[in-house]
Amino acid sequence: MSKISNVLTMLELLSNNRKYSINELASILEVSNRMVRSYKQELEKAGIYIDTIRGPYGGYILSTNIILPKRGFSKYDILLLNDIHDILKNQKGFEFNKEYLELINKVNGIYKSSKKKTDIINLDEVNSNDKYNLFLKAVREKRKMWIKFLSLDKSASERIIHPCNLFKYNDEWYVSAFCELRSEIRHFSLRRIVDFKLLDESYKK
Repeated sequence: MSKISNVLTMLELLSNNRKYSINELASILEVSNRMVRSYKQELEKAGIYIDTIRGPYGGYILSTNIILPKRGFSKYDILLLNDIHDILKNQKGFEFNKEYLELINKVNGIYKSSKKKTDIINLDEVNSNDKYNLFLKAVREKRKMWIKFLSLDKSASERIIHPCNLFKYNDEWYVSAFCELRSEIRHFSLRRIVDFKLLDESYKK
């Protein structure tokens, strides 16, 4: 892919609110780690700032919401493929008629699917993003948080935590934090944090 295409793909990946390590991005984009760092610099020159989380579970994460143009298929693409098919099928020696029709059907299916997705607003995801952004703010500013956490047995406990990292596991977001109640690092599922408050008090990492 071209440099511009790689930069846009990297931005699309990060816009999913997931943390990616440099190695992961380099593997997906099929470039070196140095090029990934270069793409980050290019985005920041354009005013799109990417947070760097350091440490063994570190990586790049985009903390601001970016509205990107969709790079899927358009109705024009479908019509163009059909026109090309009409030309090719009348030529002698065209051996891939069946495969070409299957390709058109796949592209058409992706186009219709993308149209449906743009019409749907998931309120749960919006609320989840608000929660995620507040915990990310606590991590960046090293501030304590009060949380009400729902245990597996459905009992709730109130805790003061020191958020130090956010990570995603099995499509679910977690916060790694020092728990003052247990005096150790714990991993809390954001889904099971039913109430929370960002405190003014900071903590030393």
